[in-house]
Amino acid sequence: MDIIIRQKDAVNLIVESEKDIAKELNGYFTFYVPNYQYTPAYKKKIWDGQIRLFNLYGRTIYAGLLDYIIRFAEDRKYKYEIDSEKLLEKGTETKEQFVDFVKSLKLKITPHVHQLKAVYHAIRRKRALLLSPTGSGKSLIIYMLVRYCLNQPTNKKILIVVPTVGLVNQLYNDFKDYANKTWNVEGNTHRIFSGEEKASNKPIVISTWQSLYKMPKEFFDKFDCVFGDECHLFKAKSLAGLMTKMTNAHFRIGTTGTLDGTQTHKLVIEGLFGKLYNVTSTKKLIDKNLLSDIEIKCLILGYDDEAVQEMKRKTYQEEISYIISNTKRNEFIKKLSLNLKGNSLVLFNYVELHGKVLYDIIQQESEDKKIFFIYGGTDADQREKIRHILNQEENAILIASYGTCSTGINIPRINNVVFASPSKSVVRVLQSIGRGLRKAQGKDKTFVYDISDDFSYKSYKNHTMKHLDERLKIYNNEKFPYDLTRIKI
Repeated sequence: MDIIIRQKDAVNLIVESEKDIAKELNGYFTFYVPNYQYTPAYKKKIWDGQIRLFNLYGRTIYAGLLDYIIRFAEDRKYKYEIDSEKLLEKGTETKEQFVDFVKSLKLKITPHVHQLKAVYHAIRRKRALLLSPTGSGKSLIIYMLVRYCLNQPTNKKILIVVPTVGLVNQLYNDFKDYANKTWNVEGNTHRIFSGEEKASNKPIVISTWQSLYKMPKEFFDKFDCVFGDECHLFKAKSLAGLMTKMTNAHFRIGTTGTLDGTQTHKLVIEGLFGKLYNVTSTKKLIDKNLLSDIEIKCLILGYDDEAVQEMKRKTYQEEISYIISNTKRNEFIKKLSLNLKGNSLVLFNYVELHGKVLYDIIQQESEDKKIFFIYGGTDADQREKIRHILNQEENAILIASYGTCSTGINIPRINNVVFASPSKSVVRVLQSIGRGLRKAQGKDKTFVYDISDDFSYKSYKNHTMKHLDERLKIYNNEKFPYDLTRIKI
């Protein structure tokens, strides 16, 4: 036998082979990290910019990459053997048993077909990374899977890890919206975030990863099931550090609305949870009228010759500093936001230098709109209060940092999304657009105002215009309609 695959624990496999095959495996699972050349470690020549998913010395690799190891062996005609019953073990529930289980939950909301298929897939596989866009109902999927895990006689405790404090409370409240009176959410669920007690006898724990990643391994030993919600947002080292401590959690489900498009990112998350499963797409949800229709207006701001000459060949950070401090540009964003109909979400990157400036000038001139402001320093209760108020308003503006509002937060009554700061991140762009796609009474379309800044000169194209090109690729890939409008400021 060329390759023997054994299970070390819930985290790692041991792959036994001859030395030359092991070296081949090591190369197969080695990748350059995006933008590695700009990292301090690479510049100091203490790191070669690569991530290696196969440990050549210990012969270990993340258990979620089993299918890739099999593909590696089959492509090269290597004979392989899986010497572990646990690895091959799948859920035994039939479709009829699954239907009965869903009925037994007596949900207060009816699941869609794509949600039921995702839950059944996860139950059968026991490890999965569920890729499902904003508005597809990931929280209901998680709730059904949590209830399934609680029904299993061998399970002790369940850990749900989320990226923000706001999502701890939101998921907890979503569970209350789904559960009937016979299942007590409060009695079964403990929440952990800054300042909260980490120890609890309750079977379900919802926590931010920031609250847990420094905890000792002993803390995690009691968990048999783990869920990583919006797991694309966890810092790579922290995600790996936390998940690798959970050596007893064989039931592992990650959920995400977007991945950043890099092979490294995808394989690390798949390795820690399980193979990618596409639940549905934003376009399908829009076509089925489950999400609001979308129209993207790309507003390209033009500057005078003096500004163009000043910004020619400036660094990215110099260009950003000029843009966010430009009075005419901020005045344009103010007028745009105040003239939009319905509730608007204005997203920024820099709190002191841009977010608070926009909040002050918009609030000063607002006559009939309520203006709200959320950033990293806004406490969890206040964020939740603002979210509930916005869902009751019809003509308000929320000025928020990308970090707090581009992911997860559920405000269906958002009619307009304004990108006040540029970005080329696939994750950030799609998650930000997703804030406005949820259906709400009286809302049939979401408008996205994508603001970019043109300092191009002859053959030179400035940084933020290159970012616009990247966003247009995203829109084309997602089949989102958009138009380009040039505006002189």
